[in-house]
Amino acid sequence: MASAVVAGLAVGAAAYAGKAAIEIFTRYRSAPRLRQFYKGGFLPEMTKREAAQILGQRESAGEERIREAHLRIMKANHPDLGGSSYIAEKVNEAKDMLLGKNKRTSHF
Repeated sequence: MASAVVAGLAVGAAAYAGKAAIEIFTRYRSAPRLRQFYKGGFLPEMTKREAAQILGQRESAGEERIREAHLRIMKANHPDLGGSSYIAEKVNEAKDMLLGKNKRTSHF
């Protein structure tokens, strides 16, 4: 009699563990994915596509959106605040490219 009770508890525990595993797997599959970033470095000469990727905007974005994106990225990467001067130069170049300003010359 005792072995039947133990066997029943074991089957119940296995079923409960299986149900929990299925729920965890379902939550994992439906969880939002992290944003995938562009793999690769900077192009030798910046294009409008690359400039848009740097600022996280479309190539056809308006001037205000480009300026807002530029400001947000520069706040995080400004050389005076511990950021990279190379990245700051690329962000400025991207802004100028999308706004149609004169091409900036790189100091690097």
